[in-house]
Amino acid sequence: TGSTTIQQTTSPMSTSPGTVTTSEVTKTTSTPKTTTSGPTPSTSTSTTPVTETPTRETITTRTPSPPTGSHTTPVSTTTSGPSSLETTPTSTASVPSVSTSSVPVTTSGTTPTETFTTTSGTTSSSFNISTATTTTTTFQTVSPGSASTSGPTATSTAVTTTGSESWWLCNCTKAICIEDNIVQVIPIICNPPPKPTCTNGLSPVPVIDEDGCCWHWECDCYCTGWGDPHYMTFDGLYYSYQGNCTYVLVEEINKTVDNFGVYIDNYHCSAQDVVSCPRTLIVRHETQEVRLTTAKPNTLQVEVTVNNQLVALPYKKFGVSIYESGINRVVEIPELKMNVTYNGLSFSIRMPYSLFGNNTQGQCGTCNNNTADDCMLPNGKIAANCETMADHWQVVDPSKPQCSPGLIPTSSPSTTPTEPCKESSICKLLLGSVFKPCHEFVKPEKYYAACVFDSCVLPNLDLECSSLQIYAATCADQGVCIDWRSHTNGVCSHECPPGKEYRACGPTKEITCKSSQQNETSTKQVEGCFCPNGTMLYDSGVDVCVKTCGCVGVDMIPREFGEKFTVDCQDCICLEGEHGIICEPHVCAEQNKVTCDGEGFYEVTEVNPKDSCCPLVTCKCNTSFCTAKAPKCALGFEVHSYIPSGQCCPVYQCVPKGVCVHQNAEFLPNSSVFVDKCQSCFCTTEVNVSTQLNIISCKPVPCNTYCKPGFEIKPVKGECCGRCVQTKCIIHAANSAELILSPGEFKNDPTNNCTIYSCVDVHNQLISSTSEITCPAFNEESCKPGTISFLPNGCCKTCAPVDSRTPCSVRHRKDFIVYNGCRSVDRVDMTECEGTCGTFSLYSAEANSMDHSCSCCRETRTTEKYVQLKCPGGHAISHKYIYVENCSCQDTECNYPRSRELQQREENDKASSLNRIKRAISLTSK
Repeated sequence: TGSTTIQQTTSPMSTSPGTVTTSEVTKTTSTPKTTTSGPTPSTSTSTTPVTETPTRETITTRTPSPPTGSHTTPVSTTTSGPSSLETTPTSTASVPSVSTSSVPVTTSGTTPTETFTTTSGTTSSSFNISTATTTTTTFQTVSPGSASTSGPTATSTAVTTTGSESWWLCNCTKAICIEDNIVQVIPIICNPPPKPTCTNGLSPVPVIDEDGCCWHWECDCYCTGWGDPHYMTFDGLYYSYQGNCTYVLVEEINKTVDNFGVYIDNYHCSAQDVVSCPRTLIVRHETQEVRLTTAKPNTLQVEVTVNNQLVALPYKKFGVSIYESGINRVVEIPELKMNVTYNGLSFSIRMPYSLFGNNTQGQCGTCNNNTADDCMLPNGKIAANCETMADHWQVVDPSKPQCSPGLIPTSSPSTTPTEPCKESSICKLLLGSVFKPCHEFVKPEKYYAACVFDSCVLPNLDLECSSLQIYAATCADQGVCIDWRSHTNGVCSHECPPGKEYRACGPTKEITCKSSQQNETSTKQVEGCFCPNGTMLYDSGVDVCVKTCGCVGVDMIPREFGEKFTVDCQDCICLEGEHGIICEPHVCAEQNKVTCDGEGFYEVTEVNPKDSCCPLVTCKCNTSFCTAKAPKCALGFEVHSYIPSGQCCPVYQCVPKGVCVHQNAEFLPNSSVFVDKCQSCFCTTEVNVSTQLNIISCKPVPCNTYCKPGFEIKPVKGECCGRCVQTKCIIHAANSAELILSPGEFKNDPTNNCTIYSCVDVHNQLISSTSEITCPAFNEESCKPGTISFLPNGCCKTCAPVDSRTPCSVRHRKDFIVYNGCRSVDRVDMTECEGTCGTFSLYSAEANSMDHSCSCCRETRTTEKYVQLKCPGGHAISHKYIYVENCSCQDTECNYPRSRELQQREENDKASSLNRIKRAISLTSK
């Protein structure tokens, strides 16, 4: 429990204020560096040697640098000896950069706490640490710019640790246990990081690191849209898009916030549906959906709803704050450090890079300070241009059934005017002296291009004002306020309601009677309608300007304290205090009683022009009190009424309406009237004198009478015109020939007799089939010259053989059997006799004529077989056919061929002879 002495030693050297010249750890990144020495903070380091002795403690301290760039001089101390400074050997760490004096300090083991103070620029911090050990340390810190180590003293109780443990003593000061009770205290010194260039052209913002010590620059995610419409992505990529659906402006790629997103509902704002404008901006966060809707097209009138309920501003609930800021409606989510503004013509979305960097998708692109991936599609691919990309971010909107996510997007209209035009002179203001103060902060070229496009495509809507308005708003966001509307010759003027005046540079949140005592630290300005000088807004929810903060009642008229007035038939007084306005009922004078006679008349109370709170009783007419009821008129007639002078109740009569009537329905003149399917009727303007109704004129519906080959017109039940129905098979033969066959008909192919087509009607379905005839083997070389011919089927050839004779035998073949239009399902094995037999013709001298001997190859034994045939009607029949079992040569009568003329002559001769015999017999009988 002995005491420890700490000696603070530095080398004599003068330094200027704010220069760090001692042992330190310089933080230029998120990783702490090693102990270094040098005249200025740098990323290059050199280790300071330390001579050690037993029982010593070396402590190096450092403080952080805030965004102002100031620095704190660190202190190096060493410990020595168990009891006193004079009798104990010491260990010294040399720091050759700050001129100070050595300060020996004796510490005892009875001090229980430590107080440590750091100073950096204009900020300081202090804290106490309680420990349970018995060794204490006392040292001093050096203020920036001082040549000596004078100042407040801090007492520290040493913490007994082993190994290389580390812990935070206070903000931005870390203690590391080296060994043998040696503790190194490392305050973090921050070098100002280099200022980056943001691709969106805006200034970067300083952001404190996660450790709370140092800071770095970030480019905020800032997306805008305006006009018809034009977009500037988070990274500053400009494009125009004319879709008229609802789209995703921004959503998270990796969801970290429940139900979060910003969406836009566009509509066609031109008569030609060429371009579109924003109509509704939708912000979703957890359980709430905020809709900022343009109440009137191309105006700054905006309605605000939350979960489809209209709300009054300001609104604050469940982490979402909505308020008016100049001409804008602002949706702010403090938890996400983001805000969305909308004024009916333009919108802007600002989100911190620290929370949303590299994690956004939608029409606003990916926030990563790189425009290369701003045109990213929902599937992660990069589109060739953002106009194509924008189509793919549709969302389901029940109010727009013509929009369907997932369909192939239609090509967007060109953003370049088809015909050259002279841009509006208003657009030139962007490049001129009016906006020149902002040019170095926000480049105007893209806004100028959008302005020119709007003035050319929609010259009558003054949409070019939106380009100037959003550019001025972006400039104001960067701290440059431009009063530009007065230079537009009234084209872009902004009218304020009575009691308000326009200002181009007003506060983002106007001071009210309720908030006048609050300190408003925001330096940003917005344009809008504000209370005139000498007045202030009564309250953020009461849009009334007052000279003195008295009372404002339901009539929205400001009252001074002690003022008496009458409102809503109450006598009121404005009192200073919690309740404000105190009222009591208004008392009226007595009136003479009025009685009303006559059917339909009744007493009514009217406003008294002399005293609106005291009504007058008069007589009024109410036809509902009348006993006469309106008659029910027939179809084609309507009730007309008139009230005779001096009476209340009307007189009714039915008069023609000038319409046609058919089947309990009325039809206006020149409208179609459905009488039946076979007539085309319409209502004429001619009136039937007897019925007083308009006449219906009809004519038959023309019917088609032509059908292509194979089809016939057949009547259709319930229809006035028949339909062409196929009644024959249409067969496409070889060489593009078309054959038309009736059911049950067969026909050979025009170019091939071996192919037979047939048509069958099965259950009212026409089925065509093709049959091929298989011919027996045929060799022309075995034929006698001139004997080659076709068989009766016209397909197979035959001839008289030269040498060998084909013996008479049974020949088998497979073919379909057709009978009375019915046909076998499959080919049937059929037999026939074929071959040559002995046949000759020779001269007989005895008979003095030719003798003939004929022998024919005929069946000698047959059997009967049955086969099932399918018929066109769909039924089947059993058919019997003859099957040849055996064949042989059999004698037959030989007849010589005679010409047809000879046969006719012989028949005529026989007839003449017969007639002569008949006449002879008849004469003999006489």
